[in-house]
Order: sequence, then structure tokens, then C-alpha cells
Amino acid sequence: MATIAVLGLGNFGTALARVWLVDGHRVKGWTIEAEVFDSITDTGHNTKYLAGVDLAGMETTMDLAVAVNGADLVVLALPSHVVLSVAGQVIPLLEPGQVVLDLAKGIAGDRLVSDVITEEMRKAGKDNALAVITGPTIAPELANGVLTTASVASVDLALAERLADELSTPTFALAPTSDPHGAELWGGFKNVIALGCGIADGLSAGSGDNLKAAIFTGGFAEGARLLEALGADPTTAFSAAGIGDLYVTATSPHGRNRTLGQKLGGGMSLQDAMADSVMVAEGVRATRLFGELAAARGLQTPFVSAINDLLDGSTSAEDCVRRLTAI
Repeated sequence: MATIAVLGLGNFGTALARVWLVDGHRVKGWTIEAEVFDSITDTGHNTKYLAGVDLAGMETTMDLAVAVNGADLVVLALPSHVVLSVAGQVIPLLEPGQVVLDLAKGIAGDRLVSDVITEEMRKAGKDNALAVITGPTIAPELANGVLTTASVASVDLALAERLADELSTPTFALAPTSDPHGAELWGGFKNVIALGCGIADGLSAGSGDNLKAAIFTGGFAEGARLLEALGADPTTAFSAAGIGDLYVTATSPHGRNRTLGQKLGGGMSLQDAMADSVMVAEGVRATRLFGELAAARGLQTPFVSAINDLLDGSTSAEDCVRRLTAI
């Protein structure tokens, strides 16, 4: 059994901690939020992000050094907009042989988050290996034992295979892959499509499966073209990291990006919609970043552009949806 440090106890980090605790691993959880620390310490539950999930046995701390010390695996279960700042604090604490596992799917400037972390480790003289996990992993289902599949990706396939074997459980099946770039790109782009499906759900005239199917199809087609141009292996689009993650994020009532889109489709402003959610919806940042990346390469991305226009307030939800279905 491994010692696993889960850095970030939002809903996904908490769910993974629960799964690995049940499987017999030693899990150390780190949070910056005092109310989360107090809740877990006092009650054994993370009432803010994943109420009702028993975390008995997890060692919870607000001290990064305590969390990282002695861990075999350091899991960055953090939103993409903060993962690099936390990684900057973690890197000096890394010990030889520790593997870093990044769950954040995003882009920093024009580079993948995992690439930036790898470069920063090298600058610090660290040679720790890094892998990413992505896939259809709705946290409440994962935490409650619903069979869940995902991809664990590393340029070192042997490492991905070892992690898949070590971290899979009877209810959490990890498949190894050697395309971390594609897995991470799809992990970000699926949130853009989820926003589009949510916008349709929020329309005052009502949504429907026909409409969402058209949006889903158009978004997937644009993503397949764009992400291959950005370096993704085209086969990743058809894996758990691609269409699998996309499907659950765009259709599940638990998906926070779909839920944010629904609020926008119902007429809420972006500011109010984001303030109305406890959990971070990363689709807004992803939509803007993919738009910038496409523009820098002279690529046409009408799906991304339509959602960006709605986020910027230059088009209505109804017009946005019409543009999404015309892809």
C-alpha cells in the first residue's frame, strides 16, 4: 500500500481520498481552508464540498510540508487557476522518488499546466516523475463506490502502467496511456462544451436532448480538430480522457460547468453565476484560453467564439445556442 498526499480537498480530491482510504492506502489530505480542516478533523466529513462521505482514517493538515513528507505520491487535486502557485510551494519539498500526479486540466499561457510544473521541477533540480489523471469522474459517484473509469497518462508508459496498477481499486479503474498532452487538453476543452450544453438547458424556451446532441456533436468535432493541431494524439479523443470525460461533464446534473452554463442560459450575468457556486467552474477560463490559442495559430473556432461572446456579454444565450448548432 502507498502513502498518498492529496493536496486540495475540494470535491474531487475528497472523493479520491475516500476511494484510496477504503482500498487500504495511507492518505494525507492538505487544505488551505480552515473550515474544511475543522470539518474533517471534528466530524470526519468534508461538509463544504462532499457532505456525507466518511473520511475516517485520513490524516488532515494545513501544513504542506507535513502532507508531502514521506509520501510516495503527491496528488495536485487543485483548480487550474491555483495549481501552479501551490506547485511552486510543493516543488522545494519534493523528495527523491516521489511521483507527482496532476489532476488540473488546463493551460498556463500557451502551455499545459503539467509542462510548466515539469519545467519548474527541473529548474529546481528535481527529477521527480509526473503523470496526469483525467476522465469521467463525477465526485459523489466516485466517493460512493459507483464503478468509475479514467485515464492515467505519462510520457513514460511504464510509469503510467505502474500507477494504474497501484491506484486502481475495485470501483476505480485506471487505464494507462502515453499521451498526457492530449489527455490534459481534452480535460480542459470538455468544460467548454459542457458550458454550451448547460446554456441550452437554461433557455427560457426550454432545452431538449435534440438540441444538446447538436451542441455536443459540434463541440466534439471542433475539439477534435483544434486539439490535434495543438499536439493531441487523435485517438485520445475517443478514450475515457476524451469523449468519456466530455459526456459526463456535459450531461450530468452534478457537472459544475454544465450548471454554470445553465445559469448563463437562464439570464444570469457571468459574475452572478460564478458567485452563486461554491465550487470552481473552470470552463470560463478554458474557453478564453482556447480562443486565444486558436487565434494565435490562425485557426477558426466558431464554437469557442460563440461561447466567448456570451461570456463577454456581446451576444444573447439564444443567439449563442443558434451559433453552436450551426457548427
